[in-house]
Amino acid sequence: MNDTVLLARDGSVATLTLNRPDALNALDPAMIDALIAHTAAVAGDDSVRVVVLRGAGRHFMAGGDIRSFAERLGEAPAVRSEGFRRTIGRLHAAIENLHRMPHPVVGRVHGAVAGFGLSLMNACDLVVAAEDSYFASAYRQIALTPDGGGSWALPRLVGLRKAMEIFLLGERFGAADALALGLLNRVVPAADLDAATNAMVQALATGPALALRNAKRLVRESLSRSLSEQLDAEASSFAACAGTADFVEGITAFLAKRPPQFGHE
Repeated sequence: MNDTVLLARDGSVATLTLNRPDALNALDPAMIDALIAHTAAVAGDDSVRVVVLRGAGRHFMAGGDIRSFAERLGEAPAVRSEGFRRTIGRLHAAIENLHRMPHPVVGRVHGAVAGFGLSLMNACDLVVAAEDSYFASAYRQIALTPDGGGSWALPRLVGLRKAMEIFLLGERFGAADALALGLLNRVVPAADLDAATNAMVQALATGPALALRNAKRLVRESLSRSLSEQLDAEASSFAACAGTADFVEGITAFLAKRPPQFGHE
């Protein structure tokens, strides 16, 4: 596997690092391959409790690699269109892996978060951002439309009207605006980014695994369910969690007025 995305493990925490810092972590064909492979590997690893997605260097991700796009300008339009259709279709496997994996995914973002980088961030379950982060859809400027589930996730996070503005006008906005829109969970000084991310990660890694996984699944799947279907899913999940040793620990700790020590599953 190439090194455009690095996978590291620290106990039950898996960290995926976008690793093209000299190119602002722009997405190229090698990074597509690495993202697909690593997200699939992490998704299928039941020993993982939480996944961190971050960028090396000064930026999270500035979008697609324009130079790799330029290499295809000499192709006939139909050939170029079909080539990009296949490429984007493959790339989307990584987005589905992030959405559907049982483990919570925490995005740690700083610097540029643009184009596919914005879509990738929006595929995370929780996001911590440095104050120096800035965001843009970036597709309009090169006459393209969103990929990476951007047109699916953004309206659900910020509402239809604001999503239209972000995509159609292509204006850049900062971390404070992104937080107000609901794109981020925390904004911290750049010097505190690692500490704030680690605090969130540890809260997840030491939590009740089945309950957190089921909560992620319930929220994700609620977007395509009726109320009755969602109520049934909640009842099934509640029952499954009530049968775990972590549930026994949680109730016992509450009555004893002590912090719970999860990790029994």
